[in-house]
Amino acid sequence: MVLWLGSGARTTAGVTVITHGLNGNVTGWVTGMATNISAYPGFRGTNFSIYNMTFVPAGGGGFTLSATRTAGGAPTNSQSGEVIIKLDWSALADGDSYDTFQVASFVLPALLNTNFISELGDHALAEFPLHFIGHSRGGSLLCELSRLLGTNGLWVDHLTTLDPHPLNAPGFPFDGGFDAVDAPMNTYENVLFHDNYWQESDFFVFGQSVAGAFVRKLTSFSGGYGGIGGAHSDVHLWYHGTINTNTPTSDAEVSLLAAQRTAWWSAYETQGARAGFLYSLIGGADRTSMDQPEGGGFAMIRDGYNQWWDLGAGVANNRTALPANNGAWPNVVKFNRATTNRVEQGEGMPVKFHYQWAQPNTSLATLRLYLDADLNPLNTNQTLLQEIIVPGTGADFINFSTTNLTLAVTNVAPGNYTVLATISGGNRTRHLYAPEAVEVIAPRQRPTLDIVKLNATQYRIGVNGEAGQTVILQSSPDLQTWTALATNTLATTRWDFTNTPPDNLDARYYRGVLP
Repeated sequence: MVLWLGSGARTTAGVTVITHGLNGNVTGWVTGMATNISAYPGFRGTNFSIYNMTFVPAGGGGFTLSATRTAGGAPTNSQSGEVIIKLDWSALADGDSYDTFQVASFVLPALLNTNFISELGDHALAEFPLHFIGHSRGGSLLCELSRLLGTNGLWVDHLTTLDPHPLNAPGFPFDGGFDAVDAPMNTYENVLFHDNYWQESDFFVFGQSVAGAFVRKLTSFSGGYGGIGGAHSDVHLWYHGTINTNTPTSDAEVSLLAAQRTAWWSAYETQGARAGFLYSLIGGADRTSMDQPEGGGFAMIRDGYNQWWDLGAGVANNRTALPANNGAWPNVVKFNRATTNRVEQGEGMPVKFHYQWAQPNTSLATLRLYLDADLNPLNTNQTLLQEIIVPGTGADFINFSTTNLTLAVTNVAPGNYTVLATISGGNRTRHLYAPEAVEVIAPRQRPTLDIVKLNATQYRIGVNGEAGQTVILQSSPDLQTWTALATNTLATTRWDFTNTPPDNLDARYYRGVLP
């Protein structure tokens, strides 16, 4: 059984990558942010895995990339399935030795290779939904990394850029002391959602707005880091305050106090609880929403949602085209339950999935749909419900379909579950959980009715069922349109209800239904 309460639209079972910028490292705010994710309100499951991904010197003056687990347990034993990566490229981040084009190309194999983190049990980090969070130059690095993933056919679920500042990009006049020319801030067609938080309150160090993102310009900075470059760092403190919503809270470097809670967020954002990390898969907010957190005339949340294809936020040219797509990886781009009600054993549960595999339609992938007792596809406690063969889509299309999953009494016990979609093709696999959990219940006794005409205008409807059972009594003039008359939780095995139907009806029908 899953170990959380409720069924809000949120998931884990993903990989979150957090990284720093110029001359930064992961020992301060990056670690503070990473360790607070599991404390986010509504985080599903009881454990997680945190790794340092670090460039270390190698022979000949080069570097190798290594990973060390610094908190949590092994991913194969986690109930949340969440893997958090602190990407430390401090050895390359001096602004002269390497640009972010180069660093991204060094990081790419670590995401694609199945042997980079041995504790994943021959699985690659890229198999899971990816959330990239990058500050300053780190935003440039992760934009470029998303482009490289896209050329390999991989989708990025969520890209978050915090005051992005690619060195020597147009609009940054104070970067002449550095040699690096970093990758541009583009939102590529393989990014499902991009949110960008930036400021220009600091005269020397500031970020930029990014096309294709939900752009939130931050203008209120009192307290926080302070000094030259303080507002630049306040942007990642602002985002930290949307992960840990306590007051006060610390990012391991600076504390966010009550005064900042009041001043830094709009009224809509409710002091950080309705902002930032809320739009992650873990947060579960509606990323297709037309809400404008800053008010009328400002950006809508859905501005950051991929509208290159019709994925629920309309269609618009809000992405940058990839230069190529070799289709090496298949993707379930979106996966949802079509309903959110409880499901009885033996009944069907409709689901909808969008997928892309940039191969010709003669290439076939396998989509497997599971019921899972937690949010970890690696621990093999899933129950296979259905297997579907799907054709390649090509790079210019996304296919979608609906199917009905039967929750048979023989292999699904009553309880709370998640629903998992896994797609495999070309010897590569990706996983995605539906944000809507499901409660499976035992078959219920259906209520029966007996009807007695009391007089010329009234009928007594006797509802017979189980004590404690909630029944909705409905009526219809034609067996097509049904209207609820009353709802009652049976105190005993019978409930009597008196009804006076309208005079102008030729017929009147009644039924009792279970919610």
